[in-house]
Amino acid sequence: MPPYAPEPEATGGRRQGALAALFLILALVALYLPDGGQRQVAWLIRASALRPFIMMQDGLVDSRRRARAVEEVQAQLDSLSARAATLSSLADENRTLRSLLLLTRRLGPAFRPASVLRPGTAGSESMFILDAGSRQGVVEGAPVVDRHGLVGVVREVRPFTSVGIDWTHPDFRASSMLADGTGFGVVENERGTFREGDRLVLNGLAYYEVVPEGMPVLTSGLGGVFPRGIPIGRVDGVADAEGRWRKSYWLRPMVHPASVTHVLVAVGGEQLDVTGAWPPDSVRTREETILQEYALADSVTALTDSVRVLLLRLEEAQGVTPPAVPPDTASGGGE
Repeated sequence: MPPYAPEPEATGGRRQGALAALFLILALVALYLPDGGQRQVAWLIRASALRPFIMMQDGLVDSRRRARAVEEVQAQLDSLSARAATLSSLADENRTLRSLLLLTRRLGPAFRPASVLRPGTAGSESMFILDAGSRQGVVEGAPVVDRHGLVGVVREVRPFTSVGIDWTHPDFRASSMLADGTGFGVVENERGTFREGDRLVLNGLAYYEVVPEGMPVLTSGLGGVFPRGIPIGRVDGVADAEGRWRKSYWLRPMVHPASVTHVLVAVGGEQLDVTGAWPPDSVRTREETILQEYALADSVTALTDSVRVLLLRLEEAQGVTPPAVPPDTASGGGE
């Protein structure tokens, strides 16, 4: 039997050599063609054999361009998000400072502004540090307030700093009264299972005293610690009733200590009456203030939309020719 011979490989080699010779001849022919012929041949090759490769190249270039565009847009979006967050925090801080400035005018020179710093250590969750001390006139027992009401009281004074406790501290006590002056009691902290469960409770009111829910509770000025008239909270239902001689009520606090960054602290140690510093229409809890600000923002947005629609209608009306008015009508109807 004759051995197997690799005829197909030899045939394939001859075919490749023939194709190479053909392309070489075509290249030589194209080389000696006039410029117009060379351009036409080049166009034919690009439109036929090279078209898929050219389209693939264009697709790759376009995808790279889009990827760069997406990266640029993402970078701009991140920058705008960071700027919006910064502007939002600045707006909140400016709003707080403006309200404190207004409160300072009402309270007078007996209170001075200070910044609040939280220690952040275990066991000091209910304490804060003020950047004002004895050199600025702060004394032990000085009340600390913000635009909503009572924040806490100073317990330790140093030359340039002070340490205070807020209403979440177990030792917090404040002699208080109802806003209408019909009942007096003591506000203290009621510890919860967790820190978030701490609540304010008003003790010592008479059993037959009917206190409507939402009634503001203010400091009474009794005991010589807190001035009279500082908002503490709003009545939020009956907490307990002992026998038939006294009741206690839960309070919704005016101030959330964790959100406090700027305050006013009393200086000089004088006994004051600040009843007029928080007018009745301005006594609101932090949640009520936030809801009011949201409602105001929604109202401004609605007003802006109404003005925009009105302007569009005015622009449309300007393109309409007004009807002719008779001379006697225009002049007021004659004599």
